[in-house]
Amino acid sequence: MNTLQSYKPKNEKEKFLAKVFLKLKTEQEVANFLRDLLTIKEMEEFANRLEMAKLLKQGLSYKAIAKKLGVSTTTVTRVALWLFRGCGGYKKVIK
Repeated sequence: MNTLQSYKPKNEKEKFLAKVFLKLKTEQEVANFLRDLLTIKEMEEFANRLEMAKLLKQGLSYKAIAKKLGVSTTTVTRVALWLFRGCGGYKKVIK
């Protein structure tokens, strides 16, 4: 079964975080905001997760993805869970 969840922000801070992305209009604005918000390591990790989702969608095996990106198959499994049974966020952005 491919049931998607729906996430509801828990408080005003989470709502504000979601809303600020709507204010950004260009790739550079988003990149600048992400760099201010996240450490370099966090940026790399989030970019890696998105790449995992893309590769999963293309049908690569968990093992192949783990080897290609230098991560554990557990990490790939976690991303796969959210890709296939999460809130639809990965699917929306990797179409």
